[in-house]
Amino acid sequence: MLAEEARREVIPNVGRLLDAARKAGVTVVHCLAQQRHDGKGANTNARLFAAGRSIRVDMSPGSVGGSLLPEFGPEPSDIVLARIHGLGPMAGTELDSVLRNLDIRTIVGVGVSVNVAIQNFVMDAVNRSYQFVLPRDAVSGYPREYAEAVIDNTLALLTTVTTTDAVVAAWADLIS
Repeated sequence: MLAEEARREVIPNVGRLLDAARKAGVTVVHCLAQQRHDGKGANTNARLFAAGRSIRVDMSPGSVGGSLLPEFGPEPSDIVLARIHGLGPMAGTELDSVLRNLDIRTIVGVGVSVNVAIQNFVMDAVNRSYQFVLPRDAVSGYPREYAEAVIDNTLALLTTVTTTDAVVAAWADLIS
């Protein structure tokens, strides 16, 4: 259900954001969730992780489930980071160190799911003093109404909530 929700709007909008970012010279960092074939190192301390094990999607490095969608790249200038544990990209990757080394202070965060990972991403980033921009049409959760409520009632207090069109326009201004 989450995948269907993402296909409807998020995937095309993320593609547009990636194209605009690359044209504007904005650093693109992809954060992937992966899992070892034997599951070692993965979280087991919440019902969510047990539910994930029952789905039986191969998320090992190099597998379709553990890789970037082909339409997103990566391009040679992109950075790809992966995690095998945690609920968001800040906690399970070198993302914070990479961004600090690049002197990046603002994150435009996209992806799935607003239910868990995006909330964690926002809170972890804000707690580490980043500005966070959230294009609401480039994130998804399930059910959609719940994701919209989380954005409006929680994430809007922590981020700049905007749209893909607004971010694309801002990046276009950088090159004009």
